[in-house]
Amino acid sequence: MVTPAPIVVSVNVGTPREVSWTRGRRTAIQKDPVTGRVAVRSLGLDGDQVSNRKHHGGVDKAVYAFAREDLDLWGRELGRDLPDGFFGENLTTSGIDVNEAEIGERWLIGSAELEVAGIRTPCQTFSSWLRVNGLDNRGWARRFSEAARPGPYLRVVVEGEVAAGDEIRVVHRPGHGVTVSAMFRRLVSKSVLATRELES
Repeated sequence: MVTPAPIVVSVNVGTPREVSWTRGRRTAIQKDPVTGRVAVRSLGLDGDQVSNRKHHGGVDKAVYAFAREDLDLWGRELGRDLPDGFFGENLTTSGIDVNEAEIGERWLIGSAELEVAGIRTPCQTFSSWLRVNGLDNRGWARRFSEAARPGPYLRVVVEGEVAAGDEIRVVHRPGHGVTVSAMFRRLVSKSVLATRELES
């Protein structure tokens, strides 16, 4: 049986919106799928913006990837199907364990080359986003962190274009064994989680 190639299921973008349910009163966590090819630049995808620049954005957090398989797992736990982009990811992937990618690993997607650069940690806005969508967000930072499947932030090595359906080709793997999950477990301590629960 031939294993399907890893692909981008959906490319998702969003812009800051005024809201009443998070301390900063603005968030860009809502990402919606787009059709066609999307330009990937050093600070992210065309049409996508960040709201809280203290914790999001920049060259090492230009693009966020999350696996469709993990959305499905959380959907089963939360009791509802979760659409592509629901966790604020720019790239919803399939067929690749993005959490077992090594820091420094490089992916060729479309004409862009991206490098696994860091991890996403849960914040108050993420938790509140679940609540306003009618989902159980109790202890969300703890639950998300115990799973240790945060998805990686990606740096743009070569600018280009990506689209839904593009294959994800791993073109470099450093071999040091420090994966996204391992980095997450190392960095996210109980004290960090307590702080993150209060962040906006």
